[in-house]
Amino acid sequence: QVQVVESGGGLVQPGGSLRLSCAASGSSFSIVSMGWYRQTPDGKRREMVATITSGEVVNYADFVKGRFIISTDNAKNTGYLQMNSLKPEDTATYYCNTIVKTGRNYREYWGQGTQVTVSS
Repeated sequence: QVQVVESGGGLVQPGGSLRLSCAASGSSFSIVSMGWYRQTPDGKRREMVATITSGEVVNYADFVKGRFIISTDNAKNTGYLQMNSLKPEDTATYYCNTIVKTGRNYREYWGQGTQVTVSS
């Protein structure tokens, strides 16, 4: 079993920055990919924000390109999302998703979410 815990959300003014962290813990696993998704305040959809593979191939949603940076620290099994130039429309609950390999199996885990509010 792998636990995924996000942290780093909060309230920030437009134009500000936040860094989200996603820590995966457990035994005998390796991270295949890690991604950040966000659920809009109306709860109607969850959209991909950014993903990164173990080979450091990254993918960004168009609405965050040039503003957000995804990275990982493999030694710590932790991923990060550096969010810069935040806009009110970035307000959402952000979820970490990770796909891990345990033995011969691949499993997907989600964190509990962290709230990001961009407001003056």
